[in-house]
Amino acid sequence: MTATPAPGRPVRGSTTGRPIMAALDLFGRRWSLRIVWELHQGPTGFRPLQQRCDGMSSSVLRQRLVELTEAGLVTQQDDSSYSLTALGEDAHHALGPLARWAENWADTLAGQAGGHPPPAGQGD
Repeated sequence: MTATPAPGRPVRGSTTGRPIMAALDLFGRRWSLRIVWELHQGPTGFRPLQQRCDGMSSSVLRQRLVELTEAGLVTQQDDSSYSLTALGEDAHHALGPLARWAENWADTLAGQAGGHPPPAGQGD
């Protein structure tokens, strides 16, 4: 198991742990962004969150929740549901422009392909 990325500690792409590189390392882990995106809708329990995340494995979800909690983005409530912290909400808000850019990118590529978006999974 690898340590949760944090500013000031070596992370992928930065031996000094520059904050942006630590954030990219954290969000670059499989499912991390999806969890933040789904928790923005409000607190939810483990199983409903797992279902919202296309049935990802429980072990990966558990690991990502631990990492996001250690990073200060997610908290577990007394009723065992998970929610974003203020820092997690800030992260979600910061991702808004990237989400808009991605939609524009998809529309642009679809226009270049004669109105058909590239098939899902291409390049994976």
